[in-house]
Formats: sequence, C-alpha cells, structure tokens
Amino acid sequence: MAGAGLLEPGSYATRAGSHRKWGGPAVQTMYAAIDILLVCVGGIFIYWLRFGLENPLAAATISRESQLHRIYLHGYPGFLLLYCGLIVLACISENLYRTPREITSFVESMHVAKAVVLATTLLVLFIFTSGNKEISRGVVAFAGVLNVLFLAGWRYAKRQYVLHRAAHGKGLSRILIIGAGQLGQAFASWIESNRHLGYTFCGFVDPHPNGDKRVLGSLCDLRAIALAQFADELFIAPPADAPVVKEVFLEARRLRLPLHVLPDLYDGLAWRAPLHYIGGFPALNLHGEPIPAFGLAVKRAMDILVSSLGLALCSPLLALAALWIRMDSPGPVIYSALRVGKKGMKFRCYKLRTMVASADAQKESLRASNERCGPFFKMEDDPRVTGCGKWLRRFSLDELPQLVNVLLGDMSLVGPRPHPLDDYERYTIEHLRRLDVKPGITGLWQVQARRDPSFETNIALDLEYIENWQLWMDIRILLQTLPAVMKGRGQ
Repeated sequence: MAGAGLLEPGSYATRAGSHRKWGGPAVQTMYAAIDILLVCVGGIFIYWLRFGLENPLAAATISRESQLHRIYLHGYPGFLLLYCGLIVLACISENLYRTPREITSFVESMHVAKAVVLATTLLVLFIFTSGNKEISRGVVAFAGVLNVLFLAGWRYAKRQYVLHRAAHGKGLSRILIIGAGQLGQAFASWIESNRHLGYTFCGFVDPHPNGDKRVLGSLCDLRAIALAQFADELFIAPPADAPVVKEVFLEARRLRLPLHVLPDLYDGLAWRAPLHYIGGFPALNLHGEPIPAFGLAVKRAMDILVSSLGLALCSPLLALAALWIRMDSPGPVIYSALRVGKKGMKFRCYKLRTMVASADAQKESLRASNERCGPFFKMEDDPRVTGCGKWLRRFSLDELPQLVNVLLGDMSLVGPRPHPLDDYERYTIEHLRRLDVKPGITGLWQVQARRDPSFETNIALDLEYIENWQLWMDIRILLQTLPAVMKGRGQ
C-alpha cells in the first residue's frame, strides 16, 4: 500500500505509546540498576580470574598472592564504583534507558559498545592521572569486553521476551483510529505491519464512511464500537475539525480511554518529528541537530586535563624559549591579541612572540603579498618573523601558551583556528559557520591540509569537523597532530 511507509519507526505516534508504557522513571532506574549489578559482577569475575587463579599450587606463591590481594584490593573497589558511574552516564548519553522497540538488536548493541568503550577509556584516563600503579590495565580492558557482552546480552534477552509476547498477542494495546483519511490509512497499515511494537488495529471510526470495510461506523457510534472492540486507546487522524476533536475527547473521558491526536504531517515533513512542549504549547520538531551534552562535557574535561598536564610538562621548554626570545629581539616574550571565538565572542589569545614588536602595524602594508586565498593572511617568508621565531613556528612551539586559553575555556584542544579581528571582518556570511564551536589549537586543517593556501579548503575542513563531530574525532586529530608537528612544516 502506498501510504504504508508514511509513518515509520521513530514517529510521534510510536513514541506516544511505547514511551508511556516502557520508558517511565521506575523502569529506567531498574535498567540502570541491572547495568550496575552486571558491571560489578563482571569486575569481580575478571579480578578473580586475574589474581585468584595465579599459581594456585605453590604454598609460598599463595602467601605472596595473598599479600598482593590485600594491596590490590585496597584500590579496586573505588575504581569499580567510578566505573559503574561512568557506565551509567555513558548509557544515558546513548539513550539506552529508553530505547524504543523499533530499533534493531544490532543497533542497540552498537550503542552499548560505544557507551562501554567511552566509559572504559575515561576510567583508564582517571587511573593514569591518579598515578595509581596497582590497577592492572589488563583487568580494565577485559572488564570492558565482558561488559559489552553482559550489557548487550541482557538487553537482547529482554527484547526477545517482549517481542515473543507481542507475537503471541500478549500485552497488545487495541486501538481505534478516528478518521480514515490518507494519514489514518497509513497509520493503520504501519500498525498492522509492526505488531511487535505492542499495538493491534481494531478499525476506523469516520464521520464520513467511505465504503472501507475497516470503517466500523460513524462518530455517533463511537461508544458502542469502542466497547464492542474492547479498545484500549483512541487515535484521531487529521483532517479533523475542532468540533470532532471535542466530541471524541468528551466520549474518551466518559470511556476512560487514552486519546492521542496525530499531528498534521505537512506533506511528509513531520513524519518523524518528535512532539515536545514549550510553556505548555505543543510543538513539532521538524528539524534539529541535538548537541551531545555528555560528549561536550567529556571534551571539556579532556581539555582541562590535557592543558594542565601540558603546561606542567612544557614549562621548562617555555622557559628556554622565553630566554631565547629575549636574547633574539627586543619586545615582550608573550604576544597577546584579540581573536574571534565561538559565536563571535572576542578573547585574548596568547602565543610566544615570533615577530618583531611592530608586526601588527606592518601587516596592512604587506597584505598585497598575502600568499593565502581568502580573508586570512600568511606569507612563506614573512619579513616580520625573527630568527628564533622561524624555529618556534616551524615546530608550532609558539602556540604552547594557548594551553592557557584552553584552560580558561576560550579555546579547545581541537577546533577551527581562531582568526584575528581584521581577517574576521573579511568573512562572508557562510564563513561565520566556523564560529559555531570553540576555536582550537589544532584541527582537521592542521593535520590534513596544513600548507594548502585556499581559505575555502580551510572552511570545508572546519565544517566537516563541526557537522560530524564525535569525541573520537578529537582523539584521532590529537594523535595525528604530533607527527604533523614533528615534520617541522609550520609557518
């Protein structure tokens, strides 16, 4: 049937029922509790395999192992509790505590794997930064693998049980659809094709019967039809005028039946749109690109952690560079200037000075020699660059003070490079899209097209990063930055 594809898994009508029945706070809490229990069981099991079975025959070895157990056991419970918390937070970020029935087991298992890998990676980072030498990295790695199997396994078993009940007609909600128009027909066809989601279609009630055998009567027969069909829920499909909706509402209240109104789909634009409320007003979300709040929080935590460690480890190098700059040319060691950051916010960006003190005043006179295509300025042999500045730029050492900007929250480790105000003033409207995120010390452009003169290439890579951002992308770019810097091709 042509209309059968109009409503697909993920539509409002699907969520209206399945979320109400299966996604309540009590059920979500129970799911989280099961995850925590399985993570604890898996952690204890892996620990027992690693330490409890090692050299079980030798008495001296057993005694020595007992001492090791007392040392190891002192640190493991705290990290296990931390791991449980990270697992739950990662599962929340993957929406695993309100998973709709219509997604496949494979997709759900992939979400579980992503959540466990993220939580395990964060745990390893915490162990590393804490300086703990007693926690076995092998135990953590094997616990992660086991948790993927455990958490995906119990969800698969639960899903099969629910689907088995639905296939045998158990736990199904019997629905009547008021309105046998195009949307009502499409919704009924989709319900009949997806009985595993917990619904069974009883028939139509239509103010204007059209000869369809599934139309059981007109609106005045609603009460009798609902009782005869043992209806559990009512759905109104547009087009339906206000008097019809009011009449059905009053009858549903008398029958004590849930009533849902399918929103107008506007020729298909809202087929998969979720319904939410703004100040009590229902609104269809026709388009949206949700910000991964948990991922951004982890990104910020990683920024703080890495920038703090970087400043501490690089402080001797910064001191030597400062001494060299002082000896090489007059002027301050640190160069600070306004840059344009996220959403056009201006901030003061810090670098080691690699040019003469009057470099900014000379920039406009040199702009005719710009070797870049577009609004940003760069020259291969810039006469303003000092002797030591060439070496600092070659290996990007001049950008180390920007770790302070990262720590302050003006920048991130990874993101589009911040441009000076005079370059920003030459942006077109489309160029402004690169300011949707925080600027970064490194980014796709630095690792893929560092010497490409085209500003449009720069913009394309920035937008690719913004539109496809994931936490793993930041980690990959950071890992690629080190060998790119070591090649000494900076300008």
